[in-house]
Amino acid sequence: MRAPPRLLLVHHRDPVLRSRLRKVVHGSFRVVDIDDWVALEEQLRAASPAMVAVVDPFLDRLPGSGPAPELRELLRNFPSATVVAAVNGRPASPRDLWTLGTWGVAEILQVDEEGTTEAIRRRLREARGQPLRNLLFGDLPVPLPGRARVILDAAIEVVSNGGLPRDLARSLGLSPSTLLRWCQRSHLPTPRRLLLWMRSLLAASLLDDPGHTVLSVALACGYSSDQAQRRALRAVAPYTPTQLREQGAFATLSAGFLDELERYQP
Repeated sequence: MRAPPRLLLVHHRDPVLRSRLRKVVHGSFRVVDIDDWVALEEQLRAASPAMVAVVDPFLDRLPGSGPAPELRELLRNFPSATVVAAVNGRPASPRDLWTLGTWGVAEILQVDEEGTTEAIRRRLREARGQPLRNLLFGDLPVPLPGRARVILDAAIEVVSNGGLPRDLARSLGLSPSTLLRWCQRSHLPTPRRLLLWMRSLLAASLLDDPGHTVLSVALACGYSSDQAQRRALRAVAPYTPTQLREQGAFATLSAGFLDELERYQP
């Protein structure tokens, strides 16, 4: 598997914000400036699950006219996309903030109030991997010790970047053998199996997006073809990508992952 590039897509005209974004992600993302909503949609279709988009939800909108309908359409087509709404120049009304939340933005950044480099870094960190974090750190049917949650959180980050078990161990400051013992003592699958599940769940979240084809999901997740993705998914669930999409890919696979976690419990 190739590691798909990590992109930060910026659809915003504030030069100060754009400069600070580049400082925040220097060396960890490739920043792509986007001119219009159509170009942003094209980028989302090809982007990996590690992608983050920062947009101005009121770009070219008249005061009081609410967020751009193009953003609503974008989030309808790509609900799994990590989109941060960066608002500046005027305070967003409570109604506008509620609207953005119901549309599915991952985070809202009030640039005039929290536009420091550290605040932006925190918002981007909180936004990434939302669907998986909601699953793994919500009301799990099995109790997980703190160490298990640390491993799962690191696994989300590693798999988003196309990483391998050795990369997971390195991110935690452990040797591969120590990580294996940690997983055993935390009642988790082996590191290889855990990353396989995380990668499959990321693919499932994209399969649920109407704007993605099965092939575009495979390529975005770093598979060489849809057949390679099919084989990987078959390793965790008895379904093809098309079958998963028909019955709700993320809900189906997440239920399977939680079932497997229960089997690891003492």
